[in-house]
Amino acid sequence: MSLRWGAAAVVTVGLMGGLLPAGPAAAVHGAVPGDFNGDGYRDAVLPAPGANVSGKEAAGAVVVLYGSSSGLSASRRKTITQNTSGVPGTAEAYDRFGASTATADLNRDGYADLVVSSPYEDTSKGNDSGTVTVLWGSRSGLTSGTNLPTPSGRPGFYGLDVAALSTGAGTRTRVVVAGWDASVHFTGPFSRSGTFGSATLNENTPSLESVALGDFNKDAVPDPAVVTSRLSGLSGGQIYTKPAYGSELKHGNGLIAATGDLNGDGYTDLVAGDPDEPEVAGVDGATGGRVLVWYGSAHGITNDTKPVRITQSTTGVPGASEKGDAFGGSLAVADLNRDGLADIVIGSPYEDLAKRRAGQVTIVPGRRTGTLGIGAYSFSQDTAGVPGASETDDFFGTTVSAGDINKDGRPELFVGAAGENNSTGAVWVFPGGTSRPTATGSRLFTASSVGLTQDHGTLLGGNGLLWVI
Repeated sequence: MSLRWGAAAVVTVGLMGGLLPAGPAAAVHGAVPGDFNGDGYRDAVLPAPGANVSGKEAAGAVVVLYGSSSGLSASRRKTITQNTSGVPGTAEAYDRFGASTATADLNRDGYADLVVSSPYEDTSKGNDSGTVTVLWGSRSGLTSGTNLPTPSGRPGFYGLDVAALSTGAGTRTRVVVAGWDASVHFTGPFSRSGTFGSATLNENTPSLESVALGDFNKDAVPDPAVVTSRLSGLSGGQIYTKPAYGSELKHGNGLIAATGDLNGDGYTDLVAGDPDEPEVAGVDGATGGRVLVWYGSAHGITNDTKPVRITQSTTGVPGASEKGDAFGGSLAVADLNRDGLADIVIGSPYEDLAKRRAGQVTIVPGRRTGTLGIGAYSFSQDTAGVPGASETDDFFGTTVSAGDINKDGRPELFVGAAGENNSTGAVWVFPGGTSRPTATGSRLFTASSVGLTQDHGTLLGGNGLLWVI
């Protein structure tokens, strides 16, 4: 298995009084399914940031599998690269197109749009400065694109992560982009010609690992959450819901964020994955990793809001907290059991099963009252009905997402494993069941099955935090 990230730069940055250790950055989020062609079925997004394109190593690609009443088929697909007609730019070695992706109807025309980053793209602003592209949905699907330019004069790895959310027209549609130098906050209205309302460069919170959007105070305007890379003395980085110096959340940290209403009160809640081992036991972090939940309120999420903590030692959560599991190494929030409450999907890509670092995914249902963790369940390649088998360094759970692709009202669960098949990667699709996703009838899509035939490093499904944790 190859863990080579190619031409990734190694950077050391001073951040708000803490020293950020040198190391390559990652891209942590993958897009949820979206109806890109308006046929009423959501289409799945399978990023492949390590895909070779026209002889250019790791130029990157995104594979769209079209949804239908019968689910997904590898034969109903479109592969998009920077060499695809209508897409800005040109495929070049180690651009990593598809490193992070996000879905939203940005121009409010009824078609979902796809935001795709290439954080290692060389531009006129410098090597590895990065680009972010919007692929616009239409009756013919994703056929044209425009870039979202950063206002930064010297960007670094622009597009390490992206988030997009539309709660209404104009400024209620937003995109947030993570970079090594800053975050960039775009507001609508967006148009398929490439215009947008505004772009704000926030240099108070550089060295970002993850970004998310959610309506934390129920004012119908998306609020940002940004997560920095690791800081000395913390397991993970600092988390901000107001990206300004000194406004970090005081009672928790992590490396990845996601949002959703877990308790049904109408306020979006913030969930963070903190997969690192604690630097000082009992002071910060948790053995094997943890997930933290901050509940939204009329005041949003203030910096002194205290989170709820979930580990594999929490009552109801399967397994046990063991050193190196990386519980919280990937994260998604979606209502999988259709009770009106969002559930937390948690990857533990380093979980030891029959094989070391085979990986596991745990789902923690949302609850109106009571303790989070009750009713939790898990999947791995050793679960009956799941195609394949756990192997050393598969990293099942590298990435996770969810969405209904056959319009039966039962969301499917998507799980990536970047280490599968010599790091060509794979994505499992778990059908939505009567009360939750089920292993029965689950499907496996490998890189070769969707036409990506190189023998190593394709990273189908994305690499998530794998290069970091």
